[in-house]
Amino acid sequence: MATTVNGNIPLPPAITSNTIRVRDLDVHFLQALPPPNPSIPQPPLVILLHGFPELAYSWRKVMVPLSEAGYNVVALDQRGYGRTVMLGSSGAPSGPINFSNDLAPFRMFNLVTDIVSFVSVISYQSVAAVVGHDFGSMVAGYCALIRPDLFRSLVVMSAPFPGAPPFRSSLSTASLFTKQLAELNPSRKHYTMYFSTSGKPPPENRALIFLSCDYFYAKSADWPKNNPHPLPSASASNLATVPHYYIMLLEHTMPMAVMGAASEGTRPLQEWLPDEDLSFYVSEYSRTGFQGGLNWYRCMTDAKWTADMQAFTGKRVTVPAMFLSGDKDWGVYQSPGSLERMKDYVCENMDKEDVVLLPDTGHWAQQEQSEAVVNHLLRFLAKVSLHYIFTTLCVTDLSSPFTGQNDYKSDITNLYTVYRYSSIYCNIEYSKF
Repeated sequence: MATTVNGNIPLPPAITSNTIRVRDLDVHFLQALPPPNPSIPQPPLVILLHGFPELAYSWRKVMVPLSEAGYNVVALDQRGYGRTVMLGSSGAPSGPINFSNDLAPFRMFNLVTDIVSFVSVISYQSVAAVVGHDFGSMVAGYCALIRPDLFRSLVVMSAPFPGAPPFRSSLSTASLFTKQLAELNPSRKHYTMYFSTSGKPPPENRALIFLSCDYFYAKSADWPKNNPHPLPSASASNLATVPHYYIMLLEHTMPMAVMGAASEGTRPLQEWLPDEDLSFYVSEYSRTGFQGGLNWYRCMTDAKWTADMQAFTGKRVTVPAMFLSGDKDWGVYQSPGSLERMKDYVCENMDKEDVVLLPDTGHWAQQEQSEAVVNHLLRFLAKVSLHYIFTTLCVTDLSSPFTGQNDYKSDITNLYTVYRYSSIYCNIEYSKF
């Protein structure tokens, strides 16, 4: 696809780069609009949320195909990332993000409020789907959990959504787990604790720019050592079998954990991440540093900053939901039992056909296999539209203008049933899971 420089960002011509004031942020977002349709003045909105260490740019390959199907597609640089700027009390930029900054703005409740506020500022009353990848899947999951009236469906990619945290016991399970990993031979540590290094910035805070090639490659389907599978339990010994970019050697930095990965496969990284795209990631993180994203991890691993989410403990996601990842992505299994809990309990409306592991695809699904991701997103969005018609038109009260039109209700009921159980819609074979 031909590209053009849009706001110094190498993008397809149909994607625009924009900035808008939202709360204490100047939010940078990419947008792809559908062809004009006078009968649809406000096309349905799809919001795409990136993970770490990524940007709104991570969605560049899927935005235009989704917009061509009739959606207003928006991808944000989230708080602490890219060209989104945090503002001080005067409204001026607050400056570079440092390890010593207040962590309160980076806690999950505030990240979700950012997205809810963004939807309001762009004058939408509902979102057809919120799609999150990696850490973005956590934000997307909470959006759907907390505001099902606003977010009509959820797509979780790579990292299963665990739901709200349980009420904590007096014993810190995180501290115990950290101790158990350290007692292995050789000693290990979890990558989230590494990114959350207490008391001083992680040593590669600036050097991460030098690992980008190996880091992207190590978590892709092309690295031959990626063979994900469910683990029997969350014991330290079981987790020690997970690649070192998740369960790290105690003395390693992340660059050391992935060093040389790009030279160990047969497919070059450039086939799905061209040098131009990789250079954009490097230039952006060279400019901003990584502390904004790392502050998300610091909040996630400190009970102080997750306590307000316990107001939702036990609450389930009620809107239609899909899990979409790659069969070579260890993100699916790095937290034993989380996938099963998500599909069996946390998301009460996640059908078996909507738990999809794309073949020969790693952690970066929307970049490695963008066409397959688009196909599944469109299949799911079509299904959600039918679900919305079914629940709003067929399940009505006595005041409904459709009351008594039994043939019409029957037709839509049959259509929804046929769709749900079709195995050839869009020529996609559903993943058997």
